[in-house]
Amino acid sequence: MKRKLFLAVFAALLTACAQKIQIEMANTSHIDRTENMVEIDWQFFAGFNPDSIIVCNDMGMEIPHQVLYNGGDAPLSVLFPATVPAHSRKIYTLKAGTPKTCAAKTFGRQVPERKDDFAWENDRVAYRVYGPALADEYPGNGYDLWLKKTEALIIDQFYKDDLSGVASYHVDHGDGLDCYKVGHTLGAGAIAPFADNQIWVEGHYTTVKILDSGILRTSFELTYDSVTVADKVWSKKLKISLDAGSQFNKAEVQYSGNGEILNLAAGIYLHKERGIIVHDLEKGMISYSENAVSDTGVPAGRNYVGIVFTTAVKNIFQDETHIAGVVEAGEKPLVYYFGGGWSQWGFASDGDWQKHVENFSERLRCPLEVRVLQ
Repeated sequence: MKRKLFLAVFAALLTACAQKIQIEMANTSHIDRTENMVEIDWQFFAGFNPDSIIVCNDMGMEIPHQVLYNGGDAPLSVLFPATVPAHSRKIYTLKAGTPKTCAAKTFGRQVPERKDDFAWENDRVAYRVYGPALADEYPGNGYDLWLKKTEALIIDQFYKDDLSGVASYHVDHGDGLDCYKVGHTLGAGAIAPFADNQIWVEGHYTTVKILDSGILRTSFELTYDSVTVADKVWSKKLKISLDAGSQFNKAEVQYSGNGEILNLAAGIYLHKERGIIVHDLEKGMISYSENAVSDTGVPAGRNYVGIVFTTAVKNIFQDETHIAGVVEAGEKPLVYYFGGGWSQWGFASDGDWQKHVENFSERLRCPLEVRVLQ
C-alpha cells in the first residue's frame, strides 16, 4: 500500500513538473529592460496545450503572452514582456492554466476600401504601405507614418471617419494624425536596391499575408514581384513585425532572381523643410527629427523617424530626398529595424528621440540572455 501511495505521489509530482517551466533572463547591459519582448521556442513546451498556458513574472503575477504561428497551423514560439533591471536576473514561469483575457495592443489589415493600403499599428504608433489600387497615383514602396497619442487602436476608426467625410486623418482630432508625406520615396524607413549611386525606389506590393495578429505582435509578409534595378528585375519578400510597446518594427527582407549580391539602402525621406539628422556608422543607426504640420497648416509638434541596422553599414548615403544606410544583402534575409515617434506622445524633445534610438541600438547589440530551466 505504501509503495503504491509513493508511486502515485511521485507520478503526480512528475506531472506537475512537466506542466511548469521556468525561464531565466539576464540583463548584462547598463540599460533597464522594461517590458522587453522575449520569444521562446515552442520546442521547450511541447507537452503543453497552446490554448491553455499562462506566463507569470518573478512575483508570481500572470502577464500577457501570445503564441506565435508565423502563418502556419502549429505553434512555433511564445512571446511575453519581461522587465529586467540593468545588471540583474529574473525568472519567469510558464505553466498550464486558463489565460486571462487581454485587450489587443497590435493590429494590422489590408484596407481594400482605401485602394488596398496595408495598415498596421500598436499602442504607440501606426504605419501603412500603399497597395496595387494606388499604383497610378503613388507607385512607391515607402512606409507612411501615422502619429498617435493614445494607446487605443485607431486604424479602423481613422479610415472609417476619413472615407465617410466625418473627419480627415490628416488633421489631429485628439488621437493623432497622418501628416507624413511619402509619394515615390522610401518614406519612414523602407528599403530598396542601391546601384549606380542612387536608390531604386520600388513600386507597390503585389501580395500580402498576415502571419500573426494578436495582443502582443502583428506580423505580415509582403511580396514584390517586379523590382527593377537598371536592366534587371528581381522579386522581393518582406516580413514586418511590430510588438506592443515598441516604436520600432523588425523588417526581414530578401531579394532573389538574378543570383547576384545586391547593395540595399534603408532610408528616410527628407521633406523640403529639412529636419535634424543624426547618424552613427559604427552603431548602425540613423535618427531624424522634423516639424509635423497638418494638411490645414496647423503645427503639430515634431515627428521622428529612426533606422537601426543589425549588420555592418557600408556607408551613409544622402541626396536631396533621402538619408540612408547602405548595406550588402546576401542569400539570407537581411534584418533591420525602422520606426517613428511624436513629440506629443512620449518624446518631449529631439534629444529624447535620439537617445531612444541609441538605446534601442544598444539593446539589439546586447540582448537579454535567456535560458530555459529544465
